Amino acid sequence: MGKRVVLCILVFAFALESVFSLPLESVVAPSLAAQLRESSELITETQLRNPVPRLIPQNAELRSFINAARSTLAPTTMVEALHLYRKPASFHTSPDNWNEAQKIGVFNQITAISSLAGIQYFSSSRGTMRTFYESSAVIDAPNTRNVLPDPVFARPPESLTLHARQKDLTFGENIYRYDYVSSGDVVYFTQENVTALNIGLIHAIGRGNLKSIIAIIDCGDSILIYVVSMAKASSVPGLGDRIGNSFGNRARAVLDWLSGRLNSRVYN
Repeated sequence: MGKRVVLCILVFAFALESVFSLPLESVVAPSLAAQLRESSELITETQLRNPVPRLIPQNAELRSFINAARSTLAPTTMVEALHLYRKPASFHTSPDNWNEAQKIGVFNQITAISSLAGIQYFSSSRGTMRTFYESSAVIDAPNTRNVLPDPVFARPPESLTLHARQKDLTFGENIYRYDYVSSGDVVYFTQENVTALNIGLIHAIGRGNLKSIIAIIDCGDSILIYVVSMAKASSVPGLGDRIGNSFGNRARAVLDWLSGRLNSRVYN
């Protein structure tokens, strides 16, 4: 009889969780969830001294990956951003299941590297909008740099590595490595610089010393997007502040780009 009571309690608890679950609140702190739901503004954090992630979602695999990357890199600058993308009502799904067609659509947008060309961000130093990437393309390898079309998948691979040649107006033309992971309820990818990043004659960020990670988590009626950029910058006075401001504005630009792609290619 005791075992039956325990079993009934467990089944009832599971039913309550299924009916009344609040998926966003299970991924981020309730205060952050309320802020995301009440406003369309980004939630951002910028740290320039011994940075530690403060906005990272409650996903064990993602947290382990980001903490390992931070430990290896030992960054001097970290910028985080949280954004809640609200799906149209006709695309709402169960919070317990990421619709396969939607997941495929989302994955194919984040591998559309060529579509980053021409996006704009606000330049704090100039006080005006500025082109982020003047050009952006997938390439076959860092040494040959032959341009390839953006890949399109019928099903998201569990892991994928792409290389890209991208020219922005701050760091010039550089080669980046993109690593993608599709795992259960989260899709995330990392952008890492293969070549050193320079601002004019200033050696700003060495090879492999920039890691930008974007994670996408389905929440049924919405999608949570988390961005973190970590960099080990050269010890030039004022450079860390400049990079921190720049990364924050660039994170907004990338989130605007992704939201636009979702609007036009997935949730339309």
